[in-house]
Amino acid sequence: MIAIAIDDEPIALDVVQSHASKVPFIELKATFTNAFDAIAFLQHNKTDLIFLDIKMPDISGIDFLKSLSNPPLVIFTTAYSEHAVKSFELDAIDYLLKPFSLPRFLKACNKAQELYKFRNHTPASTEPLSIFIKDGYEQIKVQISDIRYIEAAGNYTQINLENDKLLSTRVPLNEMLLLLPAEKFIRTHRAFIVAKEKISKFDRFQIWIGEQVIPIGATYAQSLNNLC
Repeated sequence: MIAIAIDDEPIALDVVQSHASKVPFIELKATFTNAFDAIAFLQHNKTDLIFLDIKMPDISGIDFLKSLSNPPLVIFTTAYSEHAVKSFELDAIDYLLKPFSLPRFLKACNKAQELYKFRNHTPASTEPLSIFIKDGYEQIKVQISDIRYIEAAGNYTQINLENDKLLSTRVPLNEMLLLLPAEKFIRTHRAFIVAKEKISKFDRFQIWIGEQVIPIGATYAQSLNNLC
């Protein structure tokens, strides 16, 4: 989905940009601190989704949305809760109250994607083939099929790939799990996520991925039974 963000506060736009970079099906094409600049962009560029602030100096996000004859999907982002009812009357997908976390942002994006698929008749089973992982100031593209397992290691998360490649990132394990297709990955321990198709065998206490042995935490043992 091609998206833009409109907010008069640059710091708020930075947050949206950071979160959007971790969502594989969102491509944030542009950000605007001036809503009127965004109108020109919308007139000449395909846009599926707008992250739209409500309280802006020259025009409110609600009035901006009303001015569009054929608006894209909209997720409102605001520090004020009193406009929630009005935003849903305008068929907004969601209403994110600042400051919002990545999991809350992802939930709103998932709702937008489901409606986008419905409107465009895209099969619900469509899955991303790759994700982008933050590494310092860079975003590295990783093919989902190459991931064997993911391990929390101190302040880093290590992504173990095919051919013994290793990628380290500061993205926490719980946020990493949100980026991955739930049907293909499973958490087996507080420190491990594994690719289901890479599992060669397992028992009550551990999993084998090739020669690598991965522990099974007591909390996660039941979910492993469902693989049988």
